[in-house]
Amino acid sequence: MNRILTIGIAVLDDIYTLPMPITPGQKHRASGIATTIGGTATNGAYAIARLGGRPGLLARFGDDAVGAQLRTMLEGYGIDTSLSHAMPGFQTSRSTIVVEPNGERSIFNRMDPNAPEDAPWVPRELPAGFEAVLGDVRWENVALRLFDSARTKGKFAVLDGDRAPQEARLVEASTHAVFSAQAIREMTGISHIGEALAHYAKGRTNFIAATDGEHGTFSHWEGRVTHHPAFPVTAVDTLGAGDTWHGAFTFALVEGMPINTAIRFASAAAAIKVTRPGGPLGAPTKAEVLAFLEERA
Repeated sequence: MNRILTIGIAVLDDIYTLPMPITPGQKHRASGIATTIGGTATNGAYAIARLGGRPGLLARFGDDAVGAQLRTMLEGYGIDTSLSHAMPGFQTSRSTIVVEPNGERSIFNRMDPNAPEDAPWVPRELPAGFEAVLGDVRWENVALRLFDSARTKGKFAVLDGDRAPQEARLVEASTHAVFSAQAIREMTGISHIGEALAHYAKGRTNFIAATDGEHGTFSHWEGRVTHHPAFPVTAVDTLGAGDTWHGAFTFALVEGMPINTAIRFASAAAAIKVTRPGGPLGAPTKAEVLAFLEERA
């Protein structure tokens, strides 16, 4: 059934595309603007939906116009938000994102500092029918609870560690923890990603990895570190690439792909995404990923 529950942040993004690099302190005229979905868990859910999965999103939405607009967009993309209830007095997260000509992006986000840590309607265990959980580090206590539940039920629990988690047990509770290069460097103080990963994963029995954009992915599994090269492409928009990777990786695990195949599948999905504008909406379909891989076999 490929039902995957994603947990974390949901954001309404305003994306400005610039025809020239940013010059600090100067005015800039955008060549394009788009309003779209955003947030780590939300982007992962979108990637899963594009691949043919059935994602559910558990996130904190305010009882405001931004929240209503965002939920309507998500439902239109095939992302089920029925597990998430609107919260009175809480403001839905929003971001302004600037994309430069080389595809690099700068993000300016506002997340309500009064975001509740829990709510009566939040599930106490993984709802029936879901084959995996993909959680970010924006709603850690809920992700931890459902990671524990997923493991108890023999399901996948995948951590998107785009930054270091505050709750250390979130890593232990996951079956697969995949960090950004920045996060693994911050957690270890080691600049080389492979060495940082080996240091961090020492003594751990779950799958640990770190993605490093065009430099590929490093994984630690069964006692050794492996480097998985990225696919060389010309990037036009890197926004949402890491989230696409995590969504595709989780989808691949649920599909029954072995670890190395799942990493290659996820890397292909992320490579296709960065060649397209529109942030996370550049995520590919399963057919597009398989065709991409066939061309590079």
